Parts: sequence; structure tokens; C-alpha cells
Amino acid sequence: MPRLEKKDRLKLPHVPVPKRPPQDRITDFREVSLTYTPEQAVAEASRCLECGKAPCEAACPLHNRIREWLALTMDGKFVEAAHLSRATNPMPEICGRICPQDRLCEGACTIGVKREPVAIGAIEKFINECAIAQEGLPLPDAAPATGLRVGVVGAGPAGLACAEELARRGHHVTVYERQPLPGGLLRYGIPGFKLEKHVVDRRIRYLERLGVEFVTGTRVGDDIAVEEMRAYFHAVFIASGATTPKRPALPGSDLPGVEDALPFLARNAPDDVDAAARDDLRGQRVVVLGGGDTAMDCLRTARRLGAAEVVCLYRRDEANMPGSRREVQAARDEGVVFRWLTAPVRFLGDGGRLRGVECIRMELGEPDEEGRRRPVPVEGSSFEVPADLAILAFGFDGSPPLASDGPALRRDGTYVADENGATTVPGIFAGGDVVRGPDLVVTALRDGRRAAEAIDRYLRRRLTDPLGAATV
Repeated sequence: MPRLEKKDRLKLPHVPVPKRPPQDRITDFREVSLTYTPEQAVAEASRCLECGKAPCEAACPLHNRIREWLALTMDGKFVEAAHLSRATNPMPEICGRICPQDRLCEGACTIGVKREPVAIGAIEKFINECAIAQEGLPLPDAAPATGLRVGVVGAGPAGLACAEELARRGHHVTVYERQPLPGGLLRYGIPGFKLEKHVVDRRIRYLERLGVEFVTGTRVGDDIAVEEMRAYFHAVFIASGATTPKRPALPGSDLPGVEDALPFLARNAPDDVDAAARDDLRGQRVVVLGGGDTAMDCLRTARRLGAAEVVCLYRRDEANMPGSRREVQAARDEGVVFRWLTAPVRFLGDGGRLRGVECIRMELGEPDEEGRRRPVPVEGSSFEVPADLAILAFGFDGSPPLASDGPALRRDGTYVADENGATTVPGIFAGGDVVRGPDLVVTALRDGRRAAEAIDRYLRRRLTDPLGAATV
């Protein structure tokens, strides 16, 4: 079918991404967003104006060739579109599900200025699931084996992206993961209602077929020293993430019933967890402190665990919160209550357990260094929010493995590294959240691929010029 003139594409209606209704989805941990049909994908892709400068691509950290694979989708060439998406993205079927497109590609879409933007993420998910259904995940052509070994610390997005690229370049890669299964944040941090774990398993199996070796249940720094890895591997990439919780000094934070976000999510959020092993929150009042995407994940998880009331406390207003607006709306649709301009003062106990959170109302003052207006306490406005469980989602610091003579660290536990991921120790590279602090999966993927290219240059220079290997 011939393509419409660009002026006529503006008249095409947006095809909403199909979603399970809230009353159904809060009963389980299966994905909320459904997959487009072929007809829906073609119709939505046909809205793309194929802009000359493609602002969607500029807004994507991986600079995916969005315009090109949308054009292929318009023509019904779904498998070809998926292949093109994989040329720049090591996990497009995952990014299509979990990227905050409203803050990235779709937020930059030209059509989105006056209308709903093109649903780039939903189309990315569709074309890749369509291609996988037809041909699986085919192995790419790989370079001849170099005989060189690379150790990767952490099987999250950055570590997996780095491992794939290095394996494709002929190096033998061993990935160490402290959890029982690979996946890192993808498995233990992002709930199943956003990313079902069979999708992660499928990607891990692909990497194993590519030759990547996984050693799980092993904590680098304790079970194996960084120094041992340096002695055995020709290069090391550290992607251990940022999982150390930030904990403000609030009185009562040691009360039973006050806990950090990640342990709560790791225990409850995966869709493949035995229901009997999950927390039973039936009849309980749950309060989540924080306004980022992790807070939204905790709120929505608590609803699925049967909580009678789930409340988000955030010290700024909705317009100044860091989380995705779509995530906020999804939580609201599922019955979460938001209390804006509310800050915790202390946790209140009764009989040795949490009873509630004493809060104070805030008002917005002058902008801070990030441009967001600073919250200022309103004198004499204290009040109590009842709570049986309070989950802290205030953010995270870096989680580097213990090392007696490791690379330089910043005060927040993140590594000092250059744009290639090279640290202050030759042969040790780092990327993802352990360098930049808590960030997006897509930026971790970019870091992993970029570091793999630098590691490859380092290793090949080492083969020919051992003294020059420190320059990447």
C-alpha cells in the first residue's frame, strides 16, 4: 500500500497501546501492556513523519535508528525492522517494555507537540516479538576466538551488553553475579507487571549460546577477590550497579515495618516467584516514600500483594517529581493515593512496631541546582499518616565490590571512569549505575557496549604492544 503524504499522516488517529484493565492486573504480576496486532503496529507506525533530523533518535541514548525501522513497519516488513533495531540495541524487546519513552524518544516526537506521539516503544516491542516468534534469536556472526579472557562483575544490563559485544568480537567472557540467577535489575528490581522474567530468561539463553559463561551466587570482593580476577583475566568490566540505599537520618527508621525498596521488590516483584513466598499485605496500610520509578514499582507491587491502602508521600508536587508520568498514572489507575508536598519527619511506633509516619507539609521555594523548585517546610503543619509498612525509595549509591587496591571511587560509591569506562587502574573498566549512579536501563546498555569497544581495543593493543595497552 502506498504511503500517505506527510500532511495526511497528521490526520491519522493514534492507536492506543492495549492494556489489561486495572481490576484484573492488580491480581497478578503479569505484564500490564499487551502487544500490538500487526494491523495496529502498521497503523501507528504510519503516523511517523520520517523527520529529516529525527529528534526521536537524538533523544535516545543508543541513538536507535527509529525512523528507519518505523518506515519498515509501515510497509509490513516486521522482521527486517527488528533486525535494524538490534543493530544498535542489544535488548530491544526489553527496552520496548521498560524504557520511559515519554522522557526520551516519544517525548521528542514531532507529532507529540500537538497530538499523541507515535508509540515507538510499543512498536519496538511488537516488531521484536514478531521476529522472535518467526526465527527465535539468531546468533550473529562472531569473530574468530582471540584466546583472551574478560571477567564481568554483575549480570545486569550494562554487564550483559558488554558481555555480548565482547563475545561477538571473539573474546571469552565470564560473568559473575551475586544473585542465584542472571539478570540483575531486570530480574530482581523491575516488577513482572512491566517485564515478565521469561523475556529475561530468553535473552540469557541467547548469551549462553553465544558463548558467555555465567557464574551465579558469587559475590566479587567476598567469594572471589578483584585482585584474583585481575590476575586471571586479561581485562575486567565492573557493572555491579547502585543498590546501596540512601537512608536519611529519620528517627524510628530501625522500627520493624520500615524497610528499603530493593529488598522488598526482589522478594515480591518477579512474576515467577512462588505466591506463597511473597509478602501478604492483606488489610495493611502501606506508605512509600519517594517519587521516582522505584517508588512507583513499590506502590504498584504493594497493591498486588493485597494492601488495603497504598499511599505515596512525596515532598514536591507532581510536576516536579522525577518519575515517569505514565508510571504515576498507572499507579493512580490501580488505586494508589498520592500525597504531594509531604515530607517525613519521623517514624512512629506502637508496641515495638511501626504505627505511622509523622509528616510535615511543604511548599515550593526557589529552584535548586537541577532547576526543580526546592521544597520548604511549612511551620506548624505536622500530621500523622497511619502505616503498617513504610518502604523507603529515596535513591541509591554505588555498590562497588570490595577491593584493597581497586579503582578510585567517588564519595557516593561510584567509580571514577572516562567516557570509555576506563577506571584509574589499567585493565579495569566500569559502567552503568556503578559509574553514573541510578539511571536508566538504556544508558546502562550504552555504557556496556561502549566499554566493550574500549576493552576490545585495549586487548588487541595488548596483543601487539603490551606497553601501550593502557591507552584505549
